[in-house]
Amino acid sequence: MRKNYIPGRILLGLVFVFLFAPIIVMIAFSFNGSKNRAVWTGFTFDWYVKLFQNDLILSSLYITLLVSVIAAVVSTVIGTAAAIGFNAMKRRPRRFFMTVNNIPVVNPDIITGVSLMLLFVFARAFTNIELGFFTLLAAHITFDVPYVILAVMPKLRSLNKHLFEAALDLGATPFKAFRQVILPEIMPGVISGALLAFTLSVDDFVISYFTAGSKVQTLPMTIYAMTRKHVSPEINAVSTLLFMTVLLLLVIINVLQSRDIKRRAKH
Repeated sequence: MRKNYIPGRILLGLVFVFLFAPIIVMIAFSFNGSKNRAVWTGFTFDWYVKLFQNDLILSSLYITLLVSVIAAVVSTVIGTAAAIGFNAMKRRPRRFFMTVNNIPVVNPDIITGVSLMLLFVFARAFTNIELGFFTLLAAHITFDVPYVILAVMPKLRSLNKHLFEAALDLGATPFKAFRQVILPEIMPGVISGALLAFTLSVDDFVISYFTAGSKVQTLPMTIYAMTRKHVSPEINAVSTLLFMTVLLLLVIINVLQSRDIKRRAKH
């Protein structure tokens, strides 16, 4: 029986090689002493030093982190509140609203980006809003909220429905009951949703490209603009740092989820 698994394992190994070989090559050549991407001349950190001396990249990094942090915080608050509201609904309305919530998740990014751009351009006829930082932030919050809802909803569904009522019977106010009883139970889902929202915002290019305008650039947009001229080793360095950041956040999310599963299994 074990021999039958060998072809499957080989195929799985080839798939992983196909997926991760380009990333490994990019990381390796971010430490290459030569600008030539086909020749290895030695190990160096020069491109990382030059990266942090590049004002354009540092400015784009600042915009990216600022937008990602604010969008993650706001979308986590909105998404958690929406998930609690959905969970309190009856089955049919909840199923309808969850289906509506899933549409932006499966919708192509380019459709979402163009739609939001058209919305902001239309709104400019009635307000003074122009494509820039605030439209970029609004767009990130918009596509982050559904993912937060999807992260929080499983925790709410596994929650004992009578905990909140028991806290009220013991004299707690609704807000105190939520803060001391409900929130600690769903906190792993809230944290996972926040980290996921931050990761998606840091990594986003398509929606940002259509909603940021010409005065604001995120880091993925700056990388794209640099690659149109020439592929500098600095791009390898900044892409490596971006990949490692996203990978670290995903590891944290998986660790939190595994700990929550083990904690619930003990109880």
